[in-house]
Amino acid sequence: MLRTNTCGELTAASIDTSVTLCGWVNTRRDHGGLIFIDLRDRYGLTQIVFHPETNADAFAVAETLRPEWVIQVEGKVARRLEGTENKKMPTGEIEIVASKLTVLNKAKTPPFEIDNEKPVNEELRLEYRYLDMRRERMQKNIMLRSKVFQIIRQYFTAQDCLEIDTPCLIKGTPEGAREYLVPSRVYPGNFFVLPQSPQQLKQLCMVGGLDKYFQIARCFRDEDLRGDRQPEFLQLDFEMSFGDQGDVQKIIQGSIEEIIRQCSDKPLKNGKVEKLTWKHVMDTYGSDKPDLRYDLPITDVSEISKSCGFEVFEKALAANGTVRALRVPGGAELSRKEIDTWTELVKELKAKGLAYILFKPEGPSSPLLKFFKPGFLEQLQEAAGAQAGDALFFGADKYKIVCAALSRVRSEAAKRFNLIDTSVHALFWVTDFPMFEENEDGTLTFSHHPFTSPNVEQWKNRKEKPLDVHAVCYDLVLDGYELGSGSIRIHNPELQQEVFDMLGFSKEDQQKRFGHMLKAFEYGAPPHGGFAYGIDRVVMILAGEPNIREVTPFPKDQKAKDLMLGAPSMMPNKQVEELGIKIVEA
Repeated sequence: MLRTNTCGELTAASIDTSVTLCGWVNTRRDHGGLIFIDLRDRYGLTQIVFHPETNADAFAVAETLRPEWVIQVEGKVARRLEGTENKKMPTGEIEIVASKLTVLNKAKTPPFEIDNEKPVNEELRLEYRYLDMRRERMQKNIMLRSKVFQIIRQYFTAQDCLEIDTPCLIKGTPEGAREYLVPSRVYPGNFFVLPQSPQQLKQLCMVGGLDKYFQIARCFRDEDLRGDRQPEFLQLDFEMSFGDQGDVQKIIQGSIEEIIRQCSDKPLKNGKVEKLTWKHVMDTYGSDKPDLRYDLPITDVSEISKSCGFEVFEKALAANGTVRALRVPGGAELSRKEIDTWTELVKELKAKGLAYILFKPEGPSSPLLKFFKPGFLEQLQEAAGAQAGDALFFGADKYKIVCAALSRVRSEAAKRFNLIDTSVHALFWVTDFPMFEENEDGTLTFSHHPFTSPNVEQWKNRKEKPLDVHAVCYDLVLDGYELGSGSIRIHNPELQQEVFDMLGFSKEDQQKRFGHMLKAFEYGAPPHGGFAYGIDRVVMILAGEPNIREVTPFPKDQKAKDLMLGAPSMMPNKQVEELGIKIVEA
């Protein structure tokens, strides 16, 4: 080894020891006759002092050092002078009196400072990610990420699971998101896809009798990006045979609790993990992944609004919609500009606007009041529990639009009025999701994926009331983020074909896309179920970062570009032609 120690391990117990350290020059300070260097590696910082009388040659080289040069230093550990200690650093009591200095590599001046956490343009950071990785923030995040990997592997191995890797070139099947296509050179006109998840493969492991499976799987989805989503990401995939929903949840919950226990100093809210139905969280919070670190419930005021005098409310109800209200404590102080901003946000979610009432000290204020019939304002105030100083915001439209709009207002209000209890984590299950969703053209699509088992009792009424059928599936939510989803799978080929029929897949299409699954189920598939959660997302939450780019070693930017490597990029014509591809300009 070129070093005897790291830059983060030497303490007063090492005084008078001869050592050799390697690392990057973090800072250089010339005190006129003495030169001090803070030497950095991923383990920490150690102060190096160069005396001209100790080694004139080393001192002369030290005068030329610049930030980010890579050096090797030999010397003896000494106690710092009294009053110069840095008690905030593990190595703050000592310094290395250098006797020899070797420059291993020089460095250009970096495009941004490495030795502090000043804000840096993200595009610049992503272009020079290898430099960004040297910064303390990124190193902490990557070390946390590594620790989470280790906890996952140790935990699931202790649960008697087999770690099984699955391929990244598979057959394309419709499972929700758009897939990345990989053209085949050997079979022109045919394609592999990069897997959205190992869903079918882990189910086939159960058919193979492997009983309990886990994998830290790389997944790919060609979809629009946001703060908690990347085109490629890692997720923990788990599958087990001969277990029910509770068995799967127990193992998955245990893994997240273990990660939180080892990686966070925040306890779970109320010390427990709740189980809430999809209908409850949608009705109460407008979202299937609400942040429950604060309590801002939505109130259904449809019944009292049927003949309230306000045409917008009455028309929404006449069209089988809903009218709901959100009380924001202290909201009466909101400015018109802030309300207009929130209004534009809900319009992005297809809401037509954002009605409101401000309960100011001098009395209620709202453009709506002139339309209300006598007594309706008092009914609203009582139903929503609004008091002086509060605000009420309303949604009147189709159920999904109202839920989405008021959920967004709920989130904005929590940030505006500092309602989020950041000293705890809120972890809970959401269960009893609908089996199907209705497309705009009236056809059905799956809510989870097409291999999710329906509620057997409700399945009998699927023809008459398909949207009333619940799936045996479940989400796990942490601090307002959906960590992942799971379900009990269909293992009966007849039931699987019935689900495909409900989704409108022809027999030919079933065989073309899922024939391998249907065929496997004919050979004794066990009852099985599983779950998957996003590891990047877990690390992001624990690190307190605003997006998963901050916890991903080599992320894509918000437009799915790799600024460091310059990808995606054009390929040589010959290579493209070999694949039978013709590029047409858009």
